Amino acid sequence: WFILQYLSGFGNEHVSEDPRCPGALPEGQNNPQVCPYGLYAEQLSGSAFTCPRPTNKRSWLYRILPSVCHKPFKPLEEGHLTHDWDEIEPDPNQLRWKPFEIPKAPQNKIDFVSGLYTLCGAGEPRGRNGIAVHIFVCNTSMVDRCLYNSDGDFLIVPQQGKLLITTEFGKMLVEPNEICVIQQGMRFSVEVFGETRGYILEVYGAHFELPDLGPIGANGLANPRDFLVPVAWYEDRQVPGGYTVISKYQGKLFAAQQDFSPFNVVAWHGNYTPYKYHLEKFMVINAVAFDHADPSIFTVLTAKTTRAGVALADFVIFPPRWGVANNTFRPPYYHRNCMSEFMGLIKGHYEAKEEGFQPGGGSLHSMMTPHGPDADCFEKASKAKLEPERVADGTMAFMFESSLSLAVTKWGLQTSNRLDKNYYKCWEPLKSHFNPKCK
Repeated sequence: WFILQYLSGFGNEHVSEDPRCPGALPEGQNNPQVCPYGLYAEQLSGSAFTCPRPTNKRSWLYRILPSVCHKPFKPLEEGHLTHDWDEIEPDPNQLRWKPFEIPKAPQNKIDFVSGLYTLCGAGEPRGRNGIAVHIFVCNTSMVDRCLYNSDGDFLIVPQQGKLLITTEFGKMLVEPNEICVIQQGMRFSVEVFGETRGYILEVYGAHFELPDLGPIGANGLANPRDFLVPVAWYEDRQVPGGYTVISKYQGKLFAAQQDFSPFNVVAWHGNYTPYKYHLEKFMVINAVAFDHADPSIFTVLTAKTTRAGVALADFVIFPPRWGVANNTFRPPYYHRNCMSEFMGLIKGHYEAKEEGFQPGGGSLHSMMTPHGPDADCFEKASKAKLEPERVADGTMAFMFESSLSLAVTKWGLQTSNRLDKNYYKCWEPLKSHFNPKCK
């Protein structure tokens, strides 16, 4: 096993070189006439050249062969990956999915790419504005093939099974209760260790960043130092049988062949990198007198739009914490939202719906569709003795929230056969407590 090491800091200017080749990074310039060790210099740009410095993203990679050395791309069957939001009629109902099924390996070997299923989304990659929510289910590692996303960034949330992700920048081990972000254009390959499942939030046209803290001050929520970036690692490996490089481009998959491993970057420097984060590191803010703060206080990462305060997508978690609010209905309140809310569960039970919402499943409450605690949760919380209590211990639920109105795919509504058609019934037992004589 390669000993995994990381650099820390969100969006930092990092430098890294494989210790097998000391001095591989050129000194004092990016593109010398001859690079150390006979390497090729290649820039990976994550933003327009002329972006303001705070949003300018790029890294320089020093590699054995440049990534341009491949045969032409040819269409690859994309399976259930799509950005066709019109393949089925819109559905404004509250939607909930049972845990998505993982194929059994002996009968059906599925790797990360072939196990991608689009659940919902909006917008489109050519216009560089939109998002998609995907489910991944797989049982075997990617062998001599890698993926890169020309359309946008992948925020990957493993729910079952760990992922050993090899990137051009180095290796990351990502386990349940951790997340990672593979940004646009970065090549990566996923090794798994059994039946594996998780969620992906894809954004077109924006990168994830840390949310502004406002009156919270300088510290809190996800702290920059807790984000980890892989260190340089390379393999100088010939693949005579052909190495497959897969590009997700304009929502479709294309494959190109080359005869060497793309993970041949000996050194790199820059601020455009993959990264990972452990959700237990999140510094939780909460109400300590009465009522609720809005769930935006649980935002880990945000992808902004050009409208101030309006997110293309937020990644929000509901971590273990103390509940102490007095004279307050403590679970999440009943709500109609001008945003779309997709929720997933990594482990445990979600406080507002202890039955039915299961790890590896999900729910979608679309724009202005009402939602809130089920009847059992409401009755219990309305009568509970209000003492300081631990909330959500042993659990981790999360939300992908977007200002876009999300369409659900045919796979999500029909083909997956995981839609819980009885979801609406969890609110039917709610009864009127109204008494005009009792204030």
